[in-house]
Amino acid sequence: MENKQHIIDRFISYVTVDTESDPNSETTPSTKKQWDLANKLVEELKQIGLEEVTIDENAYIMATLPSNVSHEVPTIGFVSHFDTSPDFTGANVKPQIVENYDGGDILLNKEQNIVLSPSYFDDLLQYKGQTIITTDGTTLLGADDKAGICEIVSAMEYLVQHPEIKHGKIRIGFTPDEEIGRGAHKFDVEKFGADWAYTMDGSQIGELEYENFNAAGVKLIFKGKSVHPGYAKGKMINSMLLANKFISKLPLKEVPEKTTGYEGFFHVNDIHGSIEETEVHMIIRDHSLKKFKKRKKLIREMVNKFNKKYAEKFGDKIVDCEIKDQYYNMKEKVEPVMYIVDIAEEAMKELNIKPIIKPIRGGTDGSQLSYMGLPCPNIFSGGHNFHGKYEYVPVESILKATEVIVKIAEITAKRKF
Repeated sequence: MENKQHIIDRFISYVTVDTESDPNSETTPSTKKQWDLANKLVEELKQIGLEEVTIDENAYIMATLPSNVSHEVPTIGFVSHFDTSPDFTGANVKPQIVENYDGGDILLNKEQNIVLSPSYFDDLLQYKGQTIITTDGTTLLGADDKAGICEIVSAMEYLVQHPEIKHGKIRIGFTPDEEIGRGAHKFDVEKFGADWAYTMDGSQIGELEYENFNAAGVKLIFKGKSVHPGYAKGKMINSMLLANKFISKLPLKEVPEKTTGYEGFFHVNDIHGSIEETEVHMIIRDHSLKKFKKRKKLIREMVNKFNKKYAEKFGDKIVDCEIKDQYYNMKEKVEPVMYIVDIAEEAMKELNIKPIIKPIRGGTDGSQLSYMGLPCPNIFSGGHNFHGKYEYVPVESILKATEVIVKIAEITAKRKF
């Protein structure tokens, strides 16, 4: 397979370009700096020998590796995003390479005493003896999802250089703004022209996912009445305390920090206000569509109760509620074509990788793409501890993911559809 150093150099050349996205921006891409890596990728795709390399006005990149067989093979796609999360800075990333990891603590930053320790992040122990790329403790790494991009580019380069490996037509797509939930928004599925695709955006080696949350965002605005506190008895209504009361009535154990697997949750992620007005933002997540609908119904019922209770005193609705669906569980769109998951599973098994098939506790470009007509399960890209300073990726996982892409192409060309 690929030269290990070549892969490391490629990955580092991507993560050292700052591509942080911005949820408060209206443009696509949401930040100008995403163009820096996008333009670099376009040149690299041409250089490694891909055809039909395009970039549109929103920085969506597409390219083709033509089929090298004479029989009909479905067109498959591979998709990754080049932006990094705004949760933690992606400026001045200084990757550190730990060769032959010994299973102990990794000192990320001596001055600030920042340590990546297996006693806290026990996943590290499965990569003993491998080469690990970490941060310097002051930024995120950007393996989410520059590892995915590195894997796709490296796999395409390998296939170009090894024409003896037979494959059908392959399309690749790189998107901006996935981290702020907009990665698929302006993705032209028709232009992409694949029968199905895979996002290379999972975490640890072996992950294969075709289920994700159903998701909604909730905005609540609580009203109040401000009166001089010395003379407020029976008159003042403090909107902050109202909001607090509302939140306390949500199911206590159905929060992110107390749920796992298929368990859904309510998550209050922003609150700000004054006596007169308090705004609360929360997200609702559930794998089950039935339970997802029940969660939304519960919020609406609570809002109605509050409004009823305070109608007389306040003389108007005391709380306004807006619920917006964000994305849905792709399982519904992937299950009718389950062979696309089977192919990925078979590819992993042939490469001695144990497939870990589990639901995504989040969303993915793949869920939106699946509802746009491009069924799109998610495959590991190898990184851990995304969106923060403890992010790391084993180089061997990047190499393995690259091999999985090549193997999927190979298996698809041999199958009868």
